[in-house]
Amino acid sequence: MKLLTKEIEKRIPPLYSQENNPDPTCVVKFFTPWTSWTWFVIEGARDGDDWRFFGWVEGFDKELGYFGLKELSDINGPVGLKIERDLYFEPTKLSEVM
Repeated sequence: MKLLTKEIEKRIPPLYSQENNPDPTCVVKFFTPWTSWTWFVIEGARDGDDWRFFGWVEGFDKELGYFGLKELSDINGPVGLKIERDLYFEPTKLSEVM
């Protein structure tokens, strides 16, 4: 599965553009199908041949933070499982995701 399409790239606000927004919109959801880890993208930008995102991360803790597309793509789960993009996720306010 392609984690980031050209169409989705166009919808992602640039990094730091949502800093003053008290309730920004999460535009993409990535998840591990074998654990409860989830990443919600609020904003991002190309970083060389990678993408740098800022968003809400639910893992060991729940927190706002930065993560990279390559970082997500390099994660390997049991029996070859990979990070997936939620194909049915609709842009959702951060307050609703939290």
